[in-house]
Amino acid sequence: MGEIIWLGHASFKLDLSKKIYFDPYNIKTVSKDGDLIFVSHTHFDHYSEKDIKKVAKDGAVLIVPCDVKNFPGLEVKNVKPGDIFEIENIKIEVVPAYNKNKTFHPKANNWVGYVVEADAKRYYHAGDTDFIDEMKNLKNIDFAFLPVSGTYVMTADEAAQAAKVINPKTAIPMHWGAGIVGDISDAQKFQSLLENSPIKVEILSPS
Repeated sequence: MGEIIWLGHASFKLDLSKKIYFDPYNIKTVSKDGDLIFVSHTHFDHYSEKDIKKVAKDGAVLIVPCDVKNFPGLEVKNVKPGDIFEIENIKIEVVPAYNKNKTFHPKANNWVGYVVEADAKRYYHAGDTDFIDEMKNLKNIDFAFLPVSGTYVMTADEAAQAAKVINPKTAIPMHWGAGIVGDISDAQKFQSLLENSPIKVEILSPS
């Protein structure tokens, strides 16, 4: 994908004019090049202090929900669903992420997903979520990173329904293959469910 690097599970790097990371977890290489680090919520496989330290450069900004209060050496910006702001010409929309029919990610926790507009493209990282009504409000998404594993998040079927509502140009399945929950069959099912849609599905290999 060029500018999009899947680091496994729900972790991505956007290799753009600014280096952007989402939910760094189980990072294999110390890069310390991240300008902006986005965290969707505080479960261990999304908020990992040791992995954030591997990717964050000096002076990086860590964007996190309000249950993360500080982080040594980094500027912390606490966010909640509905926040809209800019950092160094990068536009950021904070969107809800929660479960509807299970209790792992309560709506009351104010955990989040992100729409990040950088270098003239819009990237949606859904966080850990079910297919929720608020996804209907997402517009003009170029790349959508959607969980497909089930158990804690959407199943592949539910993620395909969500993709059809969001209508990104490209959808990338995540939250699989880390030995926690989900495997490539979930990603492949998601892809097959969208094969007759205008949405391009890319199954990435972890880096």
